[in-house]
Amino acid sequence: MSKLFIVPTPIGNLEDITLRAINVLKEVDFILAEDTRTSGTLLRHYNISKPLVPYHQHNEHKVTEKFAQRIQGGEKAALVTDAGTPAISDPGFMLVRECIKNAIDVECLPGATAFVPAVVNSGLPADRFLFEGFLPHKKGRKSKLEYLCELPYTIIFYESPHRLLKTLAQLAEHFGPERKASVSRELTKIYEETVRGTLTEVAEYFEEHIVKGEFVIVVDGKGKAEKKVD
Repeated sequence: MSKLFIVPTPIGNLEDITLRAINVLKEVDFILAEDTRTSGTLLRHYNISKPLVPYHQHNEHKVTEKFAQRIQGGEKAALVTDAGTPAISDPGFMLVRECIKNAIDVECLPGATAFVPAVVNSGLPADRFLFEGFLPHKKGRKSKLEYLCELPYTIIFYESPHRLLKTLAQLAEHFGPERKASVSRELTKIYEETVRGTLTEVAEYFEEHIVKGEFVIVVDGKGKAEKKVD
């Protein structure tokens, strides 16, 4: 039976993959991968030998329909990204939409994603939160921050190392330097680190330390710190 499986992969530690995900990767006819080299390392670690086909942001507009047709023709496919769950700040949405459009069965496995451990580990409220992902680089960035700073619930951002300090400075400018925040980097890896404090404090920390890895920034909602629990 033809089907598209969305398969989360480890965000760092290769042991953070489910038994079900391993079995699915062994059973499908081919695997669509954001980076075949990265995914190849994972597959070799688990002795999985399946055809790896590139599927990333630079070719997804051109090849999505073709792969949907292959699946519709009777093949089973798995979609993986470099790390975490496909379609969350990664390629995947277009293929899922195309498969649904063509009545192809889509099944998403539960698994690793970076923002969940980051928000739980932050010590900030996780009952309601907004996953914002990457901020716009230029157009709309200021207006986006002006909107987000007024929201009353925890907000989660992804950021790259070379933009981290700039983003923390802009968050302090719009949200206020005393707004509580948490910054996690290299989650599940050897050098995993989480820094908590005000936006000013975490910015000062990373100004004095080497900025490497992938970052998740978690910021408290407006007025949350002042609210008391009865």
